[in-house]
Amino acid sequence: MQYIPPNYATLFVATCNLLNLANPHRVFYENQDPYDEREYERKVDWIGERFRALNADVLAVQEVWDESALKAAIARSGLRYDFVSVPGAENTPPHNGAQGTPRVGIATRLQVDRVQSFVDFPPGFGVEVPGLGPHTRFERPPLLVTLRMKHGQQVHVLTVHLKSKRPKFLQDAQGNALEDREDRKVGVMASLRSLVMRGAEAAALRCIVLDLLQGTNTPLVVMGDFNDDPHSVTTQLVAATSEVAYDKAARDVALFNAYEMQGESALKKDVAYSHIHQGFPAVLDQVFVSEEFVATSRNSLGDVRRVDYFNDHLHEGRDRSRSDHGFVRALLRLRTD
Repeated sequence: MQYIPPNYATLFVATCNLLNLANPHRVFYENQDPYDEREYERKVDWIGERFRALNADVLAVQEVWDESALKAAIARSGLRYDFVSVPGAENTPPHNGAQGTPRVGIATRLQVDRVQSFVDFPPGFGVEVPGLGPHTRFERPPLLVTLRMKHGQQVHVLTVHLKSKRPKFLQDAQGNALEDREDRKVGVMASLRSLVMRGAEAAALRCIVLDLLQGTNTPLVVMGDFNDDPHSVTTQLVAATSEVAYDKAARDVALFNAYEMQGESALKKDVAYSHIHQGFPAVLDQVFVSEEFVATSRNSLGDVRRVDYFNDHLHEGRDRSRSDHGFVRALLRLRTD
């Protein structure tokens, strides 16, 4: 019998930390000057150029203070995205952009069947943070959209931004320090607070992933700024890839690093990093996929063809108009027959 190769539909997805994308003259952090008109124009122009280069079907974005600023950057790209959403950063009354922390969002040119922002941890997953008390909510709520491709296949896309490693020092309501930041032991406790918070967010995110994957074959893409590397404890709390080694049934609810799942024809380069901290490259911005995108899985519906890192700008000097994170784009395929 003659072998007839399957037909595929392609899906470009990309994750972009936009480094405090905000409207001009609006204060986003008390210790940082707002953008003036010139800085704002330069920033949305730069982001628009990056979006045009990525030309992704789905953009997952982080660090957005004003949804209207994201829409302005998309307009500069010359590309059309019919759906643009940054829950919590809307600029329509009574909302006036994000407050306290920037938010995550998604822009897509595909049909959207479902949108959900997750604010609270699942019951029982709150933790006590030393000196801060109960931590029961995401600082930057993950955003889920369920998309429908042209051939009818649904795909879940979840964008995330987990707590950073930056030490969490105690301060009052006005932002005044309540601890001696020069005391190294105080610094240890501040770093522990951040780790506890990120770990709790990762565990809560894992619960969301389980609810999306258990008992279904709808493909899932989870991408964003994990603020840790792919094999760290917190990232693996979300992905649980390591469980597959000793429990094959775990594949159904595991996530796989898209970079490691690339096809043999992909050019795996030694420039796969998305952030530089004190001179050392790191992979903080990641794309994870469910087993439906793993070509060797018996439940495979497609594969990962290629993952690209857009990070040249990290070597162009510090400038608020550019992001301090590289952007990551993955080319995915799904069978249409």
